[in-house]
Amino acid sequence: MKISLVLGACLLLAPTATLAKTVEVRMVNNTAGGGPGFVPDLVRIDPGDSIHFIAKDPGHNAQSIPGMLPEDAEPFDGEMSRDLSVTFQKSGLYGFRCSPHYFIGMVGLIVVGDVHNEAALKQQSHPGMAQGSFKNIFQRLDANAP
Repeated sequence: MKISLVLGACLLLAPTATLAKTVEVRMVNNTAGGGPGFVPDLVRIDPGDSIHFIAKDPGHNAQSIPGMLPEDAEPFDGEMSRDLSVTFQKSGLYGFRCSPHYFIGMVGLIVVGDVHNEAALKQQSHPGMAQGSFKNIFQRLDANAP
């Protein structure tokens, strides 16, 4: 009986483990703003959390953008019209795109923990409408900065 009480007390006093979460990002043909995109295109998570990219509509993929990752972070490259799950371990900002629709602005940004690499990402150049899409995303990020 004493052992049960001691074990029970230890379990109650032990720190609770934080469970990693998974956030869904849909790849769609028609967003509220019109045209193909990621919904949402700006996501905040903690290190150890995951993003599950859902191929809601065919013809899209999710891939990291070279030069838009924290130092030593693993890039990711999903297959066309397939779901993709990515777990993010390193803090910082991660830019991502749909490779066939990058030029028309199908991009997004993942905030993992802090935003220590924001200045470097803002300096990146993007083709076509992607430049304006990232400008809009960074404005929303900065407007809601803690």
